[in-house]
Amino acid sequence: MASGWSVEFARGSAEDLLQRPIGPGRTVRTNEVLDDAVVLGSRQPESDLCGDAARRCGLSVVRRRSGGGAVVLQRESHVWIDVFVPRGDPLWDDDVERSAWWVGEWWSAVCGEGATVHRSSLVDRALGSVICFASTGPGEVLDQRCRKVVGISQRRTRSGARFQTIAHLRWDPPLVVDLVADPDLRRILAPVLEHRVGPVGGGNGGLSGVADGLIEQLIGGLPP
Repeated sequence: MASGWSVEFARGSAEDLLQRPIGPGRTVRTNEVLDDAVVLGSRQPESDLCGDAARRCGLSVVRRRSGGGAVVLQRESHVWIDVFVPRGDPLWDDDVERSAWWVGEWWSAVCGEGATVHRSSLVDRALGSVICFASTGPGEVLDQRCRKVVGISQRRTRSGARFQTIAHLRWDPPLVVDLVADPDLRRILAPVLEHRVGPVGGGNGGLSGVADGLIEQLIGGLPP
């Protein structure tokens, strides 16, 4: 992979970071949130979430411009990295599913031994439309226990593709389940989020360790 990446680091509220532009050339940006938030997908209804539960947990409710279900962002408990690739770049792919594979390959090297990239269509779409990590989409990363450890959402425009990637350093399934408004759906999601999702592995030294390792690989020419 060619070099030429612009490397950025941004700090701010979740809402500010979601609205901050990226690009127009190849760009990788590490985002550090200064508040705790639950982020809805672009078309997700607010009624999916229990507002009282979000307030009890000190979570603001914000919205991203990419699709999928809700993601919880808590300070120092996750790694959030955005990547932008312009149209016409060697990493650009017209196939929406295949276009995220390289992102998963890039992430998999810091996700511990046995990590694999999901290269098929979206699994459990209905659950994932409410809670992002309840489904598995193209390019997302599973650990050796087949738990999802990296989530990827993608927004494509005429100028390029923005990949928003999240991995949890600490994973709290009960907190996420409690945010769901529908009690029947909570009962379905509880075992899914307990057994099919996990934190990023590999002992990488927290947010900065994971982010530094990823950027070093990107600049150094990985994935092949």
